[in-house]
Amino acid sequence: QGQVVESGGGWVQPGGSLRLSCSASGFYFTITPMAWYRQASGKEAGKEREWVATIFGGGTIQYANSMKDRVAISRDNAKNTAFLDMNNLKPEDTSVYYCAAHLPTGELVWGKGTVVTVSA
Repeated sequence: QGQVVESGGGWVQPGGSLRLSCSASGFYFTITPMAWYRQASGKEAGKEREWVATIFGGGTIQYANSMKDRVAISRDNAKNTAFLDMNNLKPEDTSVYYCAAHLPTGELVWGKGTVVTVSA
């Protein structure tokens, strides 16, 4: 059974940067598309998870318009790890960030998320 575990979240001031990591196991990471999503907590918790970015096994990358100028997704296949570098963070970026693996079966393997808080 595949598993992904996010890390790297925390508190940052507006304008700051964070690198999120997603450590994967239990599936063939090299060929698996990896994606990042986010979901606001608190009063907006009922909103669906918002897709942020995807990196495919061959390196092709796609970004959502909402953050594409401020994030960079990457992967290290040797370490079975995907990353999300976020810059110029804004208070509205405060969310739980989730990593997901798109398995060949069509199944999405989700992590438990890592909390990012952007405030002065």
